[in-house]
Amino acid sequence: MNIGQARAAAKEWVHLHASSTAGFAGAYYSGSTVGKADEEELPAASDVDIVIVVAMEQPPMKPGKFRYRDVLLEATYLSASQLASPDRVLASYHLAGSFRTNTVIADPTGGLRKLQAEVARRFTAYDTVRQRCQEAHDRVHNGLLAIDTEAPLHDLATSWLFPTGIMAHIPLVAALRNPTVRLRYAAARETLADYGCDALYGKLLEQLGCADWSLDQTLRHVRQLERVFDAAAAAAKTPFFFSSDITESAKPIAVDGSLALIHAGLHREAVFWIAATFARCHKILAADADPTLQEAHLPAFRELLADLGFKDRSSFVTRARQTLMLLPELWDAAETMLRTNPDIRR
Repeated sequence: MNIGQARAAAKEWVHLHASSTAGFAGAYYSGSTVGKADEEELPAASDVDIVIVVAMEQPPMKPGKFRYRDVLLEATYLSASQLASPDRVLASYHLAGSFRTNTVIADPTGGLRKLQAEVARRFTAYDTVRQRCQEAHDRVHNGLLAIDTEAPLHDLATSWLFPTGIMAHIPLVAALRNPTVRLRYAAARETLADYGCDALYGKLLEQLGCADWSLDQTLRHVRQLERVFDAAAAAAKTPFFFSSDITESAKPIAVDGSLALIHAGLHREAVFWIAATFARCHKILAADADPTLQEAHLPAFRELLADLGFKDRSSFVTRARQTLMLLPELWDAAETMLRTNPDIRR
């Protein structure tokens, strides 16, 4: 299936279903398909992200991932207040990229198209790109300072992993590239190589803890992930914001998508999402499964963390401090990109 066909299914779902949502104020595409041509093939391990804008300050929990006409969609609610002004959107690296091109699906008031036009006009301006880089920088800095070693192990791992992973987003934002979620390290590898920063990319992998991982090592952890994924998907009852990522429908992304990266020679780039999914599965098991089931899968999770370099809980704080020491070097590289990127307007 190509991306155009997938978008057509997403558009139909919005008009038939999402448009009846209370406070519906529009919808647009987000995620990895933004900026790609309709004729491009939609990878088997990809979904089509849709943002449903609603006129309420506290939107309901997102519908998440689901299949519609053989397309895996992921729908998220967003308060219209988050899109109140072009300046606000342009300063957010999570929001701005969706409006770089015309991604609007539905716009009952006309406000989304006006917003999109203004964001697209100013998207490559130096000041706005630097603002977005700064936002990513601050998320890394503040997140790594907030690690709670008393949290459950799966939450502790998550609190370290996601701020660390945002390190890969900083060069992507500076290079005007899509700060993708699951494929962030693969994209950062290519981007840093384009700017002659291969050594810096190696340092990012060191902070993630997988710079020296072998292909067989990564494959072993994926196979262990598949087992805990199946157990968590079967046990899940408590709604978490990521719940739809741990379902049978989402397995092609979490497991098959990781295998696809590994077989493409990017086994280290697969580690981020393997670790994230492992932690999320254990959060579900802790909430919804018999304690003996989580205990049965805990050795595999501990083995993953040990291979990432974590011997005990204090190791997370030690690693966070090391990563914070790398942050200035990464910021300097981003500043160089901002200065030399020919597509950025001063």
